[in-house]
Amino acid sequence: MNDLPVGALLGALVFLLMLSAFFSGSETALMTLNRYRLRHLAAAGHPGAKLAERLLDKPDRLIGLILLGNNFVNILASSLATILAIRLGGEGAIPIAAGLLTLVVLIFAEVAPKTMAALNPERLAFPAAWVYTPLLKLMMPMVWLVNLMANAVLRGLGVYPDDAEGNALSREELRTVVNEAGAMIPKRHQKMLLNILDLEKITVDDIMIPRSELDGIDLEAPIEDIVEQLEQTPYTRVLLYRGSIDHVAGFVHSRRAMQALLDGNLTRETFENLIREPYFIPKNTPLNRQLLNFQRNRRRTALVVDEYGDVQGLVTMADLLEEIVGEFATDPSDAIADVLPQDDGSFLVDGSANLRELVRTMHWELPTDGPKTLNGLIVEYLESLPETGTSLLIAGYPIDVVQTHDNAVKTARIRPDERRPCADTD
Repeated sequence: MNDLPVGALLGALVFLLMLSAFFSGSETALMTLNRYRLRHLAAAGHPGAKLAERLLDKPDRLIGLILLGNNFVNILASSLATILAIRLGGEGAIPIAAGLLTLVVLIFAEVAPKTMAALNPERLAFPAAWVYTPLLKLMMPMVWLVNLMANAVLRGLGVYPDDAEGNALSREELRTVVNEAGAMIPKRHQKMLLNILDLEKITVDDIMIPRSELDGIDLEAPIEDIVEQLEQTPYTRVLLYRGSIDHVAGFVHSRRAMQALLDGNLTRETFENLIREPYFIPKNTPLNRQLLNFQRNRRRTALVVDEYGDVQGLVTMADLLEEIVGEFATDPSDAIADVLPQDDGSFLVDGSANLRELVRTMHWELPTDGPKTLNGLIVEYLESLPETGTSLLIAGYPIDVVQTHDNAVKTARIRPDERRPCADTD
């Protein structure tokens, strides 16, 4: 080493510093790769991504290889710097060389390459994977020995590397991931993903069509009346009952019934043969579970019952899908038939309107953790049955009771443009 010229030693030192920068930057690049994008690129056939994914399947081996190379290069560079210092300035120059080498390594072999790698990980990680793949095979015995000793030290400290796998994210953690995805996920897709995560918190009675609004056909009516109702119904699947809604017979596909009518074969007997048995579900069933139940049972419509078995409402697959993708109507005021916009900017709302639909389609910030309907919200707030002309303020929204009927609010006027900042002032 003493016979080598100073120029050769300086060149070797610069080369070692470049290797150190490569090891430091590639380590950061590989460890900060987006694993979902990496899997996508690997599945699409990207060669560098395939190698990087294979390396990251055993991160302890990869880290062991990188640290072996980085430490070897840095120690060798320190030795060369010491020899150069002695040659150029004697033993007194060794502390100066150590300080300069520390500064150079910190800036050019650590901070700069790691920062660049963190900002553009794929740019460095994929080429580095081509270097590390054969190098890992060549250095496997030494890497294995280093990892064996390192894992023994970790076990002595109560840390077991094998336990690090399988840490599933909770729903709230997944929500954070989706929220922080930013430009990586389009806004509409992001909202749909959040809605899917929220299905667990919503039950079928939050979105069902209430019993009072159910429309069906009484099988005890004359066949002529049944046929007339079939011809006028806007529904594909028609609810059928005997005498009252408490005695549901099932559902019939209106197209099949009309086809039988066109063929001249629609009699009471043939009509009842077309009836499909009703599908009942408990009212507290979470939407995520009901979505799977619809799929498993191959049903699109279900009747919601309470703990006593009484029918409370009806829910369809379309209702569940709207919780994910939003309302299918293009105009918010058309999304709910119970909302009528007025010229003065107010809205006449039916008392039976579902609060969740009002919040989702009209973007009003009304409370949805209590009553399901606007009538229920007003009655709960007043703690009494309101009279026509009563005015109140809920969540800052001025609400006027326009009409009452049968001990319930039939119609109310909401003025969203006059919303006040204070939410609980009467």
